[in-house]
Amino acid sequence: MIDKWQEIYYALTKNKIRTVLTAFGVFWGIFMLVIMLGSGDGLKKGMFNILGDFATNSLFIWTQRTTEPYKGFPKDRAWYFTNEDTKALRENIDEIEVVVPRINPPNGNQLFVNGRNTGSFNVNGDYPEINRLDPVTIIEGRFLNYLDLIERRKVVVIGTRVKDLLFVNDSNVIGKYIQISGMYFQVVGIFKSRHTQDWGRSQNESVYMPFTTMQKAYNIGNIVYYYGIMIKPEYRVSQAEEKIRTLLAKSHHVSPTDKQAFGSENVEYEFNQMNNVFKGINILTWFVGIMTLIAGVIGVSNIMLVIIKERTKEIGIQRAIGATPANIMSQIVLESVFLTFIAGFIGMIFGIAIIEILNIATSSASSDSIVFLNPEVNLRSVISAIFLLIIAGAIAGSLPARRALRIKPIEAIRTEL
Repeated sequence: MIDKWQEIYYALTKNKIRTVLTAFGVFWGIFMLVIMLGSGDGLKKGMFNILGDFATNSLFIWTQRTTEPYKGFPKDRAWYFTNEDTKALRENIDEIEVVVPRINPPNGNQLFVNGRNTGSFNVNGDYPEINRLDPVTIIEGRFLNYLDLIERRKVVVIGTRVKDLLFVNDSNVIGKYIQISGMYFQVVGIFKSRHTQDWGRSQNESVYMPFTTMQKAYNIGNIVYYYGIMIKPEYRVSQAEEKIRTLLAKSHHVSPTDKQAFGSENVEYEFNQMNNVFKGINILTWFVGIMTLIAGVIGVSNIMLVIIKERTKEIGIQRAIGATPANIMSQIVLESVFLTFIAGFIGMIFGIAIIEILNIATSSASSDSIVFLNPEVNLRSVISAIFLLIIAGAIAGSLPARRALRIKPIEAIRTEL
């Protein structure tokens, strides 16, 4: 066995430059496969990090002008959800887990004043359940509660950016009052968004106000601008959406065939689409990596054919002194597997090292500023790559080995003479 490995070593080191150049093709194929797999993983984590803890089994739905006349009502009619719809949804749609009616001031962003500090920020009229649909982290004080809604308390929960701009160098914010469009509200909590990038920055510049308080303060009546709805895990959002549309259309005398009367965003669908994109990227990565590896394997196979040509006399002598076809074939295949495996293994180590460097770099950076986060290559992929290397090496050596078996001892010795 030791003699066989010595022969393999001698054969591969006889022409070192040729061996290195041949091995580089396999090295590069595995190296690029690992890099692309890790990069895809980092991109996926970065994109989903932007989503934070947003409920993916959710739906947003709002009203739009009707496009069909129905029951005496003309088309192009503006209509709105109401508080009664909130109760109807909770009582009649079994698929719903959480219903969050939402409103905003009719004139958009509001002017905030605290002494000499001012700013213009978005204000959301919400129920406490919004923190289940799109959770935020409370860093001081508390979030909205149902007592705030029942008593229509003039309280707000502000984002970190709002706090920084209105309470400069003031660390004791909870319990203080700020002026919003001429009305005073008490700050009961400070939150930080769990999203990153623009989404997170925008949310940190917003304010939560009790839903009922906003309806009264801004004279909105019983109107609901739109709903955020979380669906129970055992149901599909698209199926629940149809029931929700049907119920709301019936309540407001909207044609059941008027699909344009509603606007909606199915978060589950968007999430699945994003998942499918990354699955496609993963498949493409493996395809490109395997094609690159195949190119390297073809190079190994061609070089092995050249080596067999150079060793015609040696193989002839081995056959003449009793070497069996299995001995010759196993030696050539082992040479090919050894070269392919070592080159690929080194490529894999280099690739993992680069991914680890990127992992350390992104871990130390702020997650709010990057969309590429903590790239990794999972163990299954590494084992698959090693298995692929062994198969590739065997395939690369099989063709030259078959050619070697066709060499007749007498003809091989005569050819060299």
